[in-house]
Amino acid sequence: MKKLLFLGLFCFCVFSLWAQDVERRLYSVAFYNLENLFDTIHDAGKNDYDFLPGGSYKWTSEKYEAKLKNIARVLGELSRERVPQGPAFIGVAEVENDRVLNDLLKQPAVSQYKYIHYEGPDKRGIDCALLYDPNQYEVTRSKLVLSQPYQGDTTHLTRGFLIVDGRMAGERVCVIVNHWPSRGAESPVRVHAARQVKALADSLRREDKKLKLIVMGDMNDDPMDESMKTLGARKYRKDVKKTEYYNPWWETLEDKGIGTLLYRGKWNLFDQIVLSKPLLKKRKELRFDDNQVFLRDYLIQQDGKYKGSPLRTHGGRTWLNGYSDHLPTIIYLRK
Repeated sequence: MKKLLFLGLFCFCVFSLWAQDVERRLYSVAFYNLENLFDTIHDAGKNDYDFLPGGSYKWTSEKYEAKLKNIARVLGELSRERVPQGPAFIGVAEVENDRVLNDLLKQPAVSQYKYIHYEGPDKRGIDCALLYDPNQYEVTRSKLVLSQPYQGDTTHLTRGFLIVDGRMAGERVCVIVNHWPSRGAESPVRVHAARQVKALADSLRREDKKLKLIVMGDMNDDPMDESMKTLGARKYRKDVKKTEYYNPWWETLEDKGIGTLLYRGKWNLFDQIVLSKPLLKKRKELRFDDNQVFLRDYLIQQDGKYKGSPLRTHGGRTWLNGYSDHLPTIIYLRK
């Protein structure tokens, strides 16, 4: 009897350790458009006047602090139910400067993260950045590549392409963070952005044919739109060629009807994370496992004209004390 009890206890301990080891082998990566994360101080040369205390949004320190707390809550919950340590890195869009990033990472929910950010030429002053957990992702190099205008159109110039290279789970993983021109521009402007990103990605992959490359961002287009096809992002894994990408969000939107922003009663999915072919191989390497739109009740407006939409910071000029007009996206990677 004692031997059976000992054997049962031994098996339980081995199983527990194995389960913990399996859990440690799951990683996550995320993207979130933070929707106008501005501080209350004017940046010289930038059109940030709406987000000043005397501006149209009457953007006060109290509102700014509330925004930081709200965003930190979301970032701090991403993927935690499956990956307790949270995402290895999170691409973000619409951050004004280093000040807002420093203030954000002072929030306890996200204090584990550091950031990569370069000041770009956007007229309003909003940029992309990468938040990363140094315990999960070791940054080796980074740079901002400025975009080129489409046929001289500087009005709809896309933000710079943030390239960060590093090591994750003992392997090289590179990410390009994007925020392509809004729907105020015609489709060819975003197709032009896609061509530039593809050229950058092709260059990186010529140096390392086995490179695990992730392209993420607010593309301001859906997965099936021309810009994403130009990038080479395919709906099905089986169709992905060597220099192309797998876009799991195509099925998420087209087949499941799940999106990240709601416009005139229709869901779009602009916030995408696509993966190079080496992240699809079923070997003992880091590989794609699953994807998810992060959705919680508190992120959705529960009443009024915009019921069912993501609860944003402002409705018109009215402060809603919300989060963002976009929902975050997550991919899971298994080693």
